[in-house]
Amino acid sequence: MFGKNIRIERIMDRESGNAVVVPMDHGISVGPISGLVDMKKTVSDVVEGGATAVLMHKGIVPQGHRTTGHDVGLILHLSASTDIGVSSNSKVLVATVEEALKMGADAVSMHINVGAESEPQMLSDLGMVSRQCTEWGMPLIVMAYPRGPKIQNSYDPQAVAHAARVAAELGADIVKCSYTGDIDSFREVVRGAMVPVLIAGGPKMNSDMDVLNMVHDSLEAGGHGVSIGRNIFQHKDVKGMMSAVSDIVINGASVEEAAKHLKK
Repeated sequence: MFGKNIRIERIMDRESGNAVVVPMDHGISVGPISGLVDMKKTVSDVVEGGATAVLMHKGIVPQGHRTTGHDVGLILHLSASTDIGVSSNSKVLVATVEEALKMGADAVSMHINVGAESEPQMLSDLGMVSRQCTEWGMPLIVMAYPRGPKIQNSYDPQAVAHAARVAAELGADIVKCSYTGDIDSFREVVRGAMVPVLIAGGPKMNSDMDVLNMVHDSLEAGGHGVSIGRNIFQHKDVKGMMSAVSDIVINGASVEEAAKHLKK
């Protein structure tokens, strides 16, 4: 497990033990959306703003990773589906741990939807990838969400906690999940996961303060950081928003202090 420990330090801040990850895997699911066209500029902006790692698919790594003088961790995403497909909740493997090692990645990630009709295959894939990650000393991040025909509310605390625990049970070193809306309920999610938990950003939010308050509250509940995409790379001031989020996660800044990074 020593290899995992070394690599995890490349995607998390060593002092705080927290992570500021910017996922950029949206091109497969929703296409070349705003913020993910000029990859070199976007990656440069988030890195300069304080991201500890960026997450992307294998074909995009040569287009944008490590474009500035600042170092940043690389997480290779292994699974995918498209929103225009008939089974968007069914994530399939499109890359391997071995490919990630060859590309110099510091960690891999995969997405599972607990409750989806294809849940059995996703769990099987996760078990296999987890085994390979242990073999090669590669950290595994699992994006775990309750989504499927029986899921009425994908933010329900019990459902979110269940999905996060599934990921941990099958070997995730870090779990990414949705924030449940309040500190008390999310604290139970974190306790049940038993491994570091990062919150997802989800769809573009109504205001910057909504994002910063969510980040702050998730840390108060015991979270270890964020994995936020659209609310950062689609922001009018990418570097400023990244700096604000990073200040809270890494430096323990208040929401009011962090907001000073944003242009008026």
